[in-house]
Amino acid sequence: MKKIELMKIDYEKVADKIGNFIINRISEIGYTGGILGVSGGVDSTVVAALTKRAFDNYNLTHDKKLELVGYLMPSKVNNPADLEDGLEVVNKLKIRYEIVEIQPLVDAYSLLDEKTAKNVYEKGNLMSEIRALVLHRKSANEKKLVIGTGNHDEDFGVGYYTLFGDGAVHMSPISGLPKRLIREMARYLGFSNLANRVSTAGLEPEQTDFGDLGYSYNFVELISAGKEQGFSEEELRKHEQVIELFEKDKEDYTKIYGGAKFENLDNALCDLFFRNKIAKAKAEIISPPSFKFGGKDEI
Repeated sequence: MKKIELMKIDYEKVADKIGNFIINRISEIGYTGGILGVSGGVDSTVVAALTKRAFDNYNLTHDKKLELVGYLMPSKVNNPADLEDGLEVVNKLKIRYEIVEIQPLVDAYSLLDEKTAKNVYEKGNLMSEIRALVLHRKSANEKKLVIGTGNHDEDFGVGYYTLFGDGAVHMSPISGLPKRLIREMARYLGFSNLANRVSTAGLEPEQTDFGDLGYSYNFVELISAGKEQGFSEEELRKHEQVIELFEKDKEDYTKIYGGAKFENLDNALCDLFFRNKIAKAKAEIISPPSFKFGGKDEI
């Protein structure tokens, strides 16, 4: 069976194009810059670095300067290392930042909605929505656009985001890139120490994306690429690359959690295909401008 090809990019060229995309979007609106939530994770780190890089270049030749502001929004369920990593990012990039403790807001809303307060999953979504509320209030006050940090695997592969939480943004500059290339972009931009950071939404204690999904973002990317290249779902179930990566993910998951979330490939693919349908439905509800790759000549 034909090999599933994965995206390859020229990091400098793509960094420039994404930077131009961000600049153009802000210039169209006439705002003073951008804001984003800085979690210390690789996605927000890359977006912050790409945006700062673009703003620095823009400001060299323009009188009206653009500014990037980072918001670090910890809660009591976050690992303290998240805040430390976020501070490392904003300090290294030399951007203005603010720490907003969201726990008082979460607790206040929980008094009004006991059902949400008692449901760990829904309380996690609430935290994401509160973070979005903070960003959008800051956006309105400072006349800056909210810059999203979702990657392609999360946004369009499995829809792993809160619709009106981290999905509520004015633009999605890295939504065309899979997690694998986001990690490589982090290295290119000088954040090798955060490139392999374990992905987590930071909404529940000890939560990880891998733990929630049961398979890696590399698996999501492989399946998405296969479907884009014309492989049927049945062909993907029998494809050597897919089988090999599933077995690796299953082994890794078992080592971490004591047992596999999906005992066989068919169950994992059924879950992924279902999540993909949800992702498409979400995209129809909330669809900000996304950076698009025009073809092989651009990457």
